Amino acid sequence: MDLSLTTQTFGVDDQSWLGSEHGTQATEPVTLDTSTFTAGTHYPDGYFKSGIPLGKITAGGKYGPYDNAAADGREVLVGFLFAAVRAPASNTVDVAGAMLVHGKVRSSRLPLGPVDAAGQTDVAGRIRFI
Repeated sequence: MDLSLTTQTFGVDDQSWLGSEHGTQATEPVTLDTSTFTAGTHYPDGYFKSGIPLGKITAGGKYGPYDNAAADGREVLVGFLFAAVRAPASNTVDVAGAMLVHGKVRSSRLPLGPVDAAGQTDVAGRIRFI
């Protein structure tokens, strides 16, 4: 056990993609499969950005970035990464995060751009895009 004092610097998380407070108190815990994310796109500054759309990987039950062309379960949008998460040094290490599963999302403010029509259909009734 390491009880030494450490200093860590955190950036500011941009949650302007949230359309309201609704759903923010009922996020779900998820494990992010780091190997499914791309460093320059999903965590260019060392943090997985909040607002990344997530899909559940069929084998193993972990989560990766939503990809309508994937064939591993991530082709179904299930929610959005609620808060930024520090990316590990190795893409073989998975990390925990929180997922927004219902509420409002401002499409124009999502870090990767608006979600396609198929993804919006996947979460219809739970997430409203404005």
